[in-house]
Parts: sequence; structure tokens; C-alpha cells
Amino acid sequence: MTDDTIRITLDGRQVEAAPGETLWQVAKRHGTTIPHLCHRDAPGYRPDGNCRACMVSVEGERNLVASCIRQAQDGMEVTTEGTREVEARRLVMELLLADQPARSEAHDASAHIWDMAAAQGIRESRFPALEPDRVPLLDDSHVAMSVNLDACIQCNLCVRACREVQVNDVIGMADRGHDAYPVFDFDDPMGESTCVACGECVQACPTGALMPSSIMDSEQRGDRADYDEEVDSVCPFCGVGCQVSLKVKDDRIAYVQGIDGPANEGRLCVKGRFGFDYIHSPERLTVPLIRREDAPPKGLNVDPANPWTHFREATWDEALKAAATGLAGLRDAHGGRSVAGFGSAKCTNEEAYLFQKLIRTGFGHNNVDHCTRLCHASSVAALQENVGSGAVTAGFNEIENADVAIVIGANPTENHPVAATYFKQFAKRGGELIVIDPRGQALKRHASHMLQFRPGTDVALLNAIMHVIVEEGLHDRQYIDGFTDGFEGFRAHIAGFDPERMSEICGIDAETIRTVARVFAGAQRGMIFWGMGVSQHIHGTDNARCLIALALLCGHVGRPGTGLHPLRGQNNVQGASDAGLIPMVMPDYASVMDDEVRALYRDLWGGTEIDPQPGLTVVEIVEAMHARQIRGMYILGENPAMSDPDVEHARDGLAMLDHLVVQDIFLTETAMFADVILPAAAFPEKTGTVTNTNRQVQMGRRAVPAPGQAREDWRIVVDLARQLGLDWSYADPSEIFAEMTRAMPSLDNITWDRLVTEGAVQYPCPSPNSPGESVVFGDGFPRADGRALFAPARVTPPAETPDEDFPMILTTGRQLEHWHTGAMTRRATVLDAMEPGATCSLHPSTLRRLGVVAGDKVRLTTRRGSLEVATRSDRAVSPDMVFLPFAYVEAAANILTNAALDPYGKIPEFKYSAVRVESAGAEELAAE
Repeated sequence: MTDDTIRITLDGRQVEAAPGETLWQVAKRHGTTIPHLCHRDAPGYRPDGNCRACMVSVEGERNLVASCIRQAQDGMEVTTEGTREVEARRLVMELLLADQPARSEAHDASAHIWDMAAAQGIRESRFPALEPDRVPLLDDSHVAMSVNLDACIQCNLCVRACREVQVNDVIGMADRGHDAYPVFDFDDPMGESTCVACGECVQACPTGALMPSSIMDSEQRGDRADYDEEVDSVCPFCGVGCQVSLKVKDDRIAYVQGIDGPANEGRLCVKGRFGFDYIHSPERLTVPLIRREDAPPKGLNVDPANPWTHFREATWDEALKAAATGLAGLRDAHGGRSVAGFGSAKCTNEEAYLFQKLIRTGFGHNNVDHCTRLCHASSVAALQENVGSGAVTAGFNEIENADVAIVIGANPTENHPVAATYFKQFAKRGGELIVIDPRGQALKRHASHMLQFRPGTDVALLNAIMHVIVEEGLHDRQYIDGFTDGFEGFRAHIAGFDPERMSEICGIDAETIRTVARVFAGAQRGMIFWGMGVSQHIHGTDNARCLIALALLCGHVGRPGTGLHPLRGQNNVQGASDAGLIPMVMPDYASVMDDEVRALYRDLWGGTEIDPQPGLTVVEIVEAMHARQIRGMYILGENPAMSDPDVEHARDGLAMLDHLVVQDIFLTETAMFADVILPAAAFPEKTGTVTNTNRQVQMGRRAVPAPGQAREDWRIVVDLARQLGLDWSYADPSEIFAEMTRAMPSLDNITWDRLVTEGAVQYPCPSPNSPGESVVFGDGFPRADGRALFAPARVTPPAETPDEDFPMILTTGRQLEHWHTGAMTRRATVLDAMEPGATCSLHPSTLRRLGVVAGDKVRLTTRRGSLEVATRSDRAVSPDMVFLPFAYVEAAANILTNAALDPYGKIPEFKYSAVRVESAGAEELAAE
């Protein structure tokens, strides 16, 4: 009890309330749920008090009060079950039911409104229904959601969901009184509006006026309670790590809802809510396959619907023996280094750990990598160097405590949409949001400053910002002296980066640079978020060094509302990296060159010696294929035939392999090159832990069985290890996790049982009962001297620059609806319907110059290759740029991208290639 505790009388009982707590909240906490419709008891939803279904009586007040908006005050006497308030609530419910379709015809037979009516003993209304000509028409224009406004009660929840929770501002209320109804944009059909299909409105709707189309029948009726079980798990897409409730019917996922996880607080995006049915695709791999001896040459010439001219079905025993025999034969004939492994950030922590252990112990080397090499390897390299840890220093939710935030080289509204909701809410509350990117984006309209700089000039711009901070004495000298090294040399370095000179390089005027520097340095609490627009350059590590230095310069690390956060791309890229799926480090980023580290794993792994030589990275492995140094590969859940830069070169390398084992859920482009294909379980078909971008370790749970003979990845890895002669005896993922905790300090105080019970724990976790720490390094850094390091970064031009032959700049990235190489999302019904084909984005003036209109095809050509793709008009793209998504095999962006590497992170330069753009009909016209 504290001095500010409020005491009230609730239905004759003395109860306590916290300051700001509403009567509805107090009643619920003490076991009384007051009827409600417009109120949603979920994070982010403010009470509105417009439906009047939650009325209660307060002693001494003439009128009843809406309990959802009335705050408790000391000494209040409140009754919820008196005749007056009960009859008032019943009357409200009857009036609302009068305009509803009968329950037998309801759009959602289990809608919240029917539960609330039944709780008050009301089954039908005695009042007349709305006149038929005033009933709004149904709207089924959207592929994912059905709009049934005859069930709408004008509760305004959908408006609050869209405007205040997701901050998309698509839904509003039109007309007045009884004729008021929700509209999308300017009264467009939902499917033609700017709706991004996050589905928050569907989850919030209490009546069935907004419903997932997947559970509506042909007569526009459904029942959200029509499922056999619900399983709490984690979304399998981006690194945000949203927790979800999977509603399962007849061993299939019927629909998905967001739950109150630490990263998402109930929110989802279009992929998390509507992208689930890829697991039920008829293209799933269901039996092991072995390449036929009379098969055509390896390549992208396999029909996924009819692969039998290339592969034959096999038993598991036969396939595992073939896989192991081929890999072991190469090991014995050419040495263990002739075999390499690509693991997956789409699998669990336990599977990532086992995979790197298999390569290191089964083949005696460190040639094992995964997609972090293609997304944030440079960020991790810089963070490890300068602060001593490769993970974020603060979760993205910490933005609620910030005054200013920089988002650079990231497009969160498309790539991390749920994280973006927190950024938008931050701006709406008055926080200063600084967006820095060569490409315009939706976050721009929420920004206080938008710096659309020239591609590839990040270092020039960031050094100029820091020059101003130091020149004007805005840096935090006390923090620098107490927590950092190398400042004086850094100060001398940035002295030459004055804004006037750097403006000519980066394209941002000097005064804007100075303004942004003053805003960021002048804030009490500032955060920096970045994405692959920062990391995927040959100077990506230098870019990240600049961001780290900027935060250190202003003391914006180690306190609530401060920190450095590279937004991770895949659902478990953080966890897979933590688990050691990296060629130069063991789990928890312990160097393979460290004698004590190797001794630890020698003891843990039964006497196996760990190679002290760092292994090859993803792109280096491809080059080693061409040099015939790598002759065999085991690839789990990765798709280098789509994801690698200069992908035709990578495909040629895959075709050269003597033996390729691919483990996946679909016949991916990479699997088409395989000698043995092992069918795996998808994420909702297995149990295991994953770690999101916030360092939150979360439990994913099996919801449905895997199809056919497909098996969990961890089980396949164990079976293959045994075939290779390793004495492994794991019987459950919990045993693997227990082994991980013996070697990984990051998992201290995080147990399997805790995760089963609590769902998520954030590391570092200082005690068995702590939820973990969102903000770290408040008292020092995990470097040898406990101090962070300022690392100077010099301006380095891209590996290639535009010239007469290739005059424009190509950049690549993701779209909202698709993810990674499209293997999952292009097999999800809703997502594929929303973005069914490849397009490239060009500025309208560029389209006019080329003589094409949006929808026409253009030919994109770089020094690596050429492809044709349809166009899209987009003013967010500069006139000298073209943006190409990389999820489409028919226009694979990585045919064009440059494999030049950052020297530190060994990450390719995906974000910058010199390109020539021509009308696809140019040659024909010239010939005529």
C-alpha cells in the first residue's frame, strides 16, 4: 500500500484503486466484469464511453456514469448491480440489438455483442429494426476482410484501432446520428482504399461488422469461436517477434489474432494476421526426394508441381543415408573443409545451435553461416568492435521514453510494421522523429525532419552531423569522459567534415544538417534505429560506426529512452546469431580463435576439438564453390539461389557442387539444385524458442501437424548427425536448450520451463524472477576496459558508380506483403493476391523520360545481368534511382546486385548498383 492508494466502495466492498484507474478496471481486477462494447481492454486503446453499455451508479451523483471513462476517486461508493444501472444497461443493449441481424443470420455468431447481451439475459430486442433502405450495403472488395455495416453499432473501436493504435488513419466516421458509419479514406470501398490490411479493426470489432474473409461463408456469415483449440506462438516473419494466437480447426489454422506479447501488445501486420496459410499450400514438401540418375542437368528447370523428372521419392532412412554418404565421402576424400553449411534464421534457436554444432563437429571447421551475412553482419561487426555486444542496446518499445529518434536506412512501415506503430505513436505524442533515407517512405508524414540524401553518402552526412555537435560544444563531455575511449582522435577526424563541404556530397543543405544535429544532441533521451539501408554497403560497418559514435557523443546509451537498435529482418536472425551460426564465432559471439572458448566447447561437446581458424562467409563460400574448394553443402531453410548477390554466379556455383543436401518446406529455387531434399516442418508445426530484435527469447509452440512425412528441423539434424557418426541423443528441444544454457551467459536465468509458463523473457536477465532488461550498458560496456570506443569512419564511395553506360542507381528491398525470397509469402493466399507480381518503382519524371507509363515493362541492366519487369510510378524514388523488390523469381533482383563485400562484416553491397533502365520495347522500336 502506498500513500497515493485510492479507496472506494464497490458493491458494498472496500477495494483499492491506483491513481488513474477507471471504475471498469477496478471492478474487473476485483472479479466483476461490467458489460461493455465500445471499450477494449487492451494496450493502446483509450476508453471512449460512447456506447453507454457499462453504466454504473456513484453515490451522490444524479446521473449514471460510464465506468470505462470514469476514474476512481477516494471515498467513492459505486454500485454495479443496482436496479437502475442494470436496467439502463439492458435498455442500451436492446436498442443496439434492434439494428443487428438476427443471431441466426449474424456475420459472427460468436461476436462480443452477443456475449454481452446474453450476460444480461437479453436474446432479442423489442424495438423496431432500421428501415431496410437505411441498411448499408456489404463490402467484400478486400481480399482479406469483409465489411458488414448492417452489424455496425458506431462504437468507434475500428476508428481508434486504425487511427490511434496502428496510426494508419484510414478509417473515419461519416454522416451523423443513426446514419453514422465507418468509411475508408474518402468513402472508398475497403479494397480500393489505402488500407494496409493490418486487421487491427477486425480484431477490435465487437459485432462482426468487420470480419476476416477466411472464416466467412458464401452467405457472409461466420463464427470466430468455431475452432478446436487455440495455440499461443510467435509470428514466423520479421524480427519484431509478435506473439499470436493460432485458431486451429481440423488440424488447419483457421485464422490468427494478436495477443499481448512484449513486442506487439496485441498488434499484427498483414503478414502476421493473413499470411498464415502458406503452411497449407499444396506445394509443401511431404516426402524425402533423391535426384534421379537420369535427371537433366541441375538448374532452375524443375516444375514445383511436377518434380518427378528430376527427383524420386525415398524413405527417410534412404534419404538420410544418401545425404550423409555424399557429405561424408567428400569429407573423407577432400577434407572436412570441402563441405560447408548454410543454416536458417527462420528456424528455432535450438535448431540453429544444432546446425552449427553439426558442421563444426562433423566436418571439423567453421564454414557455417546464415542470412545475417546478408542483412546486418556489418552492424554486428561495428557493435562488437565499439560497444562489445552485437545485440541492440534497447528494445524498440523504449521509444515511448524518448524525446527524439532517428530512423535511418530503414522502412519500418513496410519491413517492421508493428514496430512502426510505436514510432508513429511517438511522433503523435510530440516526439521528434528524424527520418534519413535516400528513398521516401510512409514514415515521412510522421517525421519532424526528412533527410532524403544521395545513396551511398551515409558517412559524409553522419560525420557532418557529428562535426556540428562537437563544433558547437553540444556533446556530452561528462558521459564521454566516463564511458568512452578514443574521443580526442575522433574529434580530430571529424573536424574535416563541415556541413558546407559534406552538403555537396550528400545532397542535404548545411542548415538542415545543423538543425538535425542540434535537435538530436539537445534532447534528454534519444534513440537511433537502422536497417539494411545502412548495413548493405561495402561501407556498411563504417555507417554503423558513425551511428554508434553519434549516440556516444550525446550520451544516448544506457538510459530509458536511449539506445542503438538495428532492426533485425528475419524472425530469428538475432537468435540464430546468438546460437553461433556465424563462421568466426561460437555461441554468444565468443571468438573461435580464443583458446578458452575452444576448451569450453571441447568439454561440452565430448572432446571434439574446435578449429581455431574462422570459416568462410556466405559469399566467400560461393567463390569457393567456383574454385572447387567447396564441393558439398548442407543447406537448411536458406535460399541462396535467390538471396545471394550476383545470383547467376551463385546458381552456377550450386550447379557445380558434387553433393547438395537441402532441407526446406518447399521446393525452393535452391532445392532445385539438390541431390537430396529433406522435407521439414514449418514454424507453426514445431516447438522451440526464437529471439527477436529486442533480445526477447520467446516460446513458439506446435499448433498443427506437419504434412505427410515432413519432420521438425531439429530432429532431421539429429538423425543426419547420427548418420555421420556423431553420438547425439537429444529427444526433445528442451534438452538442446538446456545444453545451450550451459555455454551461453546470455541465457542466464532463462529456463525452458519459464518460457513455457511466461512465453517470453528478455536477456540479459539478472534473476530467475526478472522479466529481463530492456536497456543495457547503463554502467559500462562489455569490452575489456568496460568503455565504448569511438571509431573514425572515412567516406568510401560505392564499389561502382553510375557512368555513361549505367547512368542510374539500383537499390533493392522488401515490400509490405512479401518477405525474404517469397518462398512463404508468395504461397500465402491473401499476400499473393495483394502483390501478385514483380514491379520496379520509378519516379514519374523517369517514366516520362523513358516514354513508358506505369504498368509497362522496362529492362534493367547492370554489369552482372539483365531482366525485364513491369513499372510502378512512385514519387518516393528519386529520378536517378530505381527500386526493385527481391521476392520475385521471375524478376530476381539479385541477378543485378553487386557481390562486392564490406571488408569487416563481409556483407554484399545490395543497396547500390549502377544500372541502365530502358523501355522493354526499345530494341524492337530500334529495329523498326
